[in-house]
Amino acid sequence: MSEGESTPHHTNRLAREKSPYLLQHAHNPVDWYPWGEEAFEKARAEEKPIFLSIGYSTCHWCHVMERESFEDEAVAAVLNAYFVPIKVDREERPDVDHVYMSALQAMGGSGGWPMSVFLTPDLKPFFAGTYFPPRPMHGRPSFMQVLERLHEVWVAERAKILETSEETAAALASPPNPLSLLGEGASAPLLDKTYQYFEQAFDPAEGGFGGAPKFPRPVQLDFLFNYWLALKVDKARDMALFTLRKMALGGMHDHLGGGFHRYSVDRYWRVSHFEKMLYDQAQLVNSYVDAWQITHDEFEAGAVRSTIEYVLRDMTHPEGAFYSAEDADSEGEEGKFYVWTLAEFEAILGKENAQVSAFRFGVTADGNFEHGQNVLYLARSIEETAQQCGASVADMWKILGENANKLIAARAQRIRPHLDDKILTSWNGLMIGAMARAGEALSEPRYITAALRAAEFVWQNLRLDGKLLRRWRDGEARFDAYLDDYAFLIKGYLELYEATFEAIWLERAITLQEEQDRLLFDPMDGGYFMSRAAPDVIIRSKPDYDGAEPSGNSIAAQNLFRLSHFTEDDRYAERARKTLAHFAVRVEGYPYAMPEMMASAMWDLAAPMQIVFAGDDIAVLKREVTSRHLPLAVLMSAEECLAPFVKSLTPLDGKPTAYVCHDFRCERPVTAAGELAKILDGLMN
Repeated sequence: MSEGESTPHHTNRLAREKSPYLLQHAHNPVDWYPWGEEAFEKARAEEKPIFLSIGYSTCHWCHVMERESFEDEAVAAVLNAYFVPIKVDREERPDVDHVYMSALQAMGGSGGWPMSVFLTPDLKPFFAGTYFPPRPMHGRPSFMQVLERLHEVWVAERAKILETSEETAAALASPPNPLSLLGEGASAPLLDKTYQYFEQAFDPAEGGFGGAPKFPRPVQLDFLFNYWLALKVDKARDMALFTLRKMALGGMHDHLGGGFHRYSVDRYWRVSHFEKMLYDQAQLVNSYVDAWQITHDEFEAGAVRSTIEYVLRDMTHPEGAFYSAEDADSEGEEGKFYVWTLAEFEAILGKENAQVSAFRFGVTADGNFEHGQNVLYLARSIEETAQQCGASVADMWKILGENANKLIAARAQRIRPHLDDKILTSWNGLMIGAMARAGEALSEPRYITAALRAAEFVWQNLRLDGKLLRRWRDGEARFDAYLDDYAFLIKGYLELYEATFEAIWLERAITLQEEQDRLLFDPMDGGYFMSRAAPDVIIRSKPDYDGAEPSGNSIAAQNLFRLSHFTEDDRYAERARKTLAHFAVRVEGYPYAMPEMMASAMWDLAAPMQIVFAGDDIAVLKREVTSRHLPLAVLMSAEECLAPFVKSLTPLDGKPTAYVCHDFRCERPVTAAGELAKILDGLMN
């Protein structure tokens, strides 16, 4: 429905759905179907190809293609006459998205959304692309040209299309040959190869890897931090820290409202693509917690706090779970909610104060964005700003803080971007774990409380008949859980156990792991399938790419190694090794594609620690651990644990006590934080 239109001229089947993305298209003249048997039966009965359009509700170019094509009556008439049009929310059905994204890439296309795929009635792809414009431009045919040509070919050369679709489906179904990742020292060269790729791609001036656009891929940073610890390569740590600092200084970071946008269109992290995704917030909280544990610099802690405060304020359901995303667009313009002109600064702050904040945030009359508008970034340090204004640093912080409050109040009067308020199990799992870690590291119990509320919401609302579900919205839980739902939620529950030492979270993690193993593990070749076997998904794939989100298999391997230490049950570790082995060929050929998988391999190559706390009032001892970067350690309570050996560890002389165990032995028990620090320093150096 067009903006401002009160009575829709059209209503299609998507109006019955809960997905915000599908509902955005419920009043298109296109006769959309949701993914399902009704649409498939129509395609078979009428011998029509399927037009499959996949996107998500905060996707900028999805909105553009809707306005240009799906709201166009002429385009809709062709689609409705010659095709069966289906809409899929990729965040609800990642299995469908993964299959056809793989097909698009196999056909030589580059991935992205909206994804436009043409299928035979038996769901096999024969042509795929992404955004198609309303008129031919930049070497792309118009969407109408694509539709008309494909209809002609379907009528005249259907046998050839069917042959092509069979070949594409067969290629997608061909699994890689497994190779031992861990046998005979094979992992160490792969770790080095992965590191060398990032070292060569590193931008020493601006951070990040490669040129524009630059995406915040926390999986890369996680690998680099782990590689630094395992192999004592300081440059790996320094590249990650520098990248995080440059991201936090840039315009990709929302300096007024907190949180991070989806990516930067330039190499300087300044001009953003303005979506805000929950999975980015969660992973970047983790990355900045890592950085703070290494540097103990308030700059990194500030990035953690501002991001979490944004999520708690703007992306949290009243019952505690976390929403999915905020759009890039408002009032039909990308970034309108976030950008400023110098004149707006002066009207809100007064000319003198506006000059101060403009100097700090790089705001100019010409602008650094479109039409004289500015994306705020930290152009100058607080010291430079104070010197420019002839003020003390303390006074400058006060002035800038007062100015920021006025700008925030003014921005609050603008129309906010669309909020995708569905609750996804996987992304909630990431945020639960991040908040639990941040709460422990920064001594912020509010964050742990928020993690507990979300964790309980998911457990109570996204399980049915003992099985996990994918999505909750408006009272409805739907779709069987996928691998990343299981893996990310298990990870979140393990982090919550370490933060609270409440055994229920470890027990629930084990329950979920058992479900995941039963429903998704491949006992023959290793690794986990993305989804359960289903008739509407032509390929049962095993995700491996660590991209904007980590692969479910990468996180599953980490979870399994951690569970082996929490329980002393080596069957978990064996399953992790079999998972790693399955993907070794992929890592060998594309080390940059699976950095989180390589970080997982370090759990088996290095010497993980088990740190056990016994007795009451352990906060001081625990703080000595959680303030350090110890990614290959598991924390346990002697009173709330499942590992048999832990039950024999008791308080020393009735005092709160810490035991540091590694390489099948435990160091002497300690009761003082200073003694614990010496042990940890000795083991890490």
